[in-house]
Amino acid sequence: MTETESIAYDVVVLGAGPVGENVADRTRAAGLSTAVVESELVGGECSYWACMPSKALLRPVIAQADARRLPGLRQAVQGPLDAAAVLARRDDYTSHWHDDGQVRWLDGIGAVLYRGHGRLAGSRTVTVTGPEGEHHVLTARHAVAVCTGTRALLPGLPGLADVGPWTSREATSAKAVPGRLVVVGGGVVATEMATAWQALGSQVTVLVRGKGLLSRMEPFAGELVAEALTEAGADVRTGTSVESVTRENGTVVVVTDKGDRIEADEILFATGRAPRTDDLGLDTIGLEPGSWLPVDDSLRVTGSDWLYAVGDVNHRALLTHQGKYQARIAGAAIAARAAGVPVLETDPWGAHAATADQAAVPQVVFTDPEAAAVGLSLAEAEQAGHRVRGVDVEMSSVAGAGLYADGYRGRARMVVDLDREILLGVTLVGPGVGELIHSATVAVAGEVPIGRLWHAVPSYPTISEVWLRLLEAYRG
Repeated sequence: MTETESIAYDVVVLGAGPVGENVADRTRAAGLSTAVVESELVGGECSYWACMPSKALLRPVIAQADARRLPGLRQAVQGPLDAAAVLARRDDYTSHWHDDGQVRWLDGIGAVLYRGHGRLAGSRTVTVTGPEGEHHVLTARHAVAVCTGTRALLPGLPGLADVGPWTSREATSAKAVPGRLVVVGGGVVATEMATAWQALGSQVTVLVRGKGLLSRMEPFAGELVAEALTEAGADVRTGTSVESVTRENGTVVVVTDKGDRIEADEILFATGRAPRTDDLGLDTIGLEPGSWLPVDDSLRVTGSDWLYAVGDVNHRALLTHQGKYQARIAGAAIAARAAGVPVLETDPWGAHAATADQAAVPQVVFTDPEAAAVGLSLAEAEQAGHRVRGVDVEMSSVAGAGLYADGYRGRARMVVDLDREILLGVTLVGPGVGELIHSATVAVAGEVPIGRLWHAVPSYPTISEVWLRLLEAYRG
């Protein structure tokens, strides 16, 4: 092992996923020298094992489902998907798990990349052990930003490691379609991967410990997705836990708490995430290794004046777009503090406050039908003490929905704060609604009064007319 002298930068970023890239982009734009440390691929989980490959798998599935709902096209798309072509396109979208393009982008903004494992070594100091054993010591004049994200959390079932279970990484990067797949979990990863692999030719069984799918959304979202998965041929079992998993002569054998025995070729556990902070040197600064890192609204770690935790690792909102939003806020805060700005704009919705993490988090689940939501559900709003009313309409009441697809099924809900007459949350379920959710995000984040929304005229005949139906239902 060789050791180099300590090199000083204004900012050191741990992790070169979308979050770390955006922190570096903002600090470089502010003229701060920035080093980025990455142990795997520049571009991170989202680019290679999450958002991009999963959506590349799902897009042909959704397109085929939409086509099958249209006379004149239905008969032309009755055959099975070309799984090999779908997987090849997925590989293109991951750049075949090479990060050359992302590295060029980092070079282009003037950030310095260090490949290897980075660990904190006391205040404002990061040590990097490179792939060839080379050793670097980096010091930060202003900030260290931890952007290391999360990893899949597997349950503590005896012998599970010997089974070779899939996590989200294997599910999005698999080279072949398993004949039979068991999916354990009922959240976003579970529902999306069940949708994709069932359509690509697997016989999928979904085991959900709770009462239904997508439990963090309005109940009707999970109900509609479960109905569609069942109609597609998947076996969805709620209120079911896994008691044991073994692999016998290559076959996965699952025994449930109900005594059912299920055989499969692969099993995917989509049962939660854990922070990538185990071997990060947190103990050298008085923090607990393996823990989530609590932060203030400027993304600065509680009790520190130099350490930031941005993205999933702070457990505020585990979504790529939300992490990138946090990165923009954190980058602005780091730059302002480095410039000696005496008072930052940390009031709600200020330039240095990630207010949307609490008030306006959007999300799209790319199942068939799609489920999209922003802000609070009706139950969350009531639990928070707001005086609210939930307003529901069927998506089929909109002319644009019928034009989009025969037999269009979906539902919309807006949660109205009755005291302020603004929206606290919106949920949309149905084909194509993922492209509608940003209008709801603008309404919620902007706290647009109901009276003003009445003057936001949706174009006819589009599915966006659901806004008019919701407002009419509210006003009576």
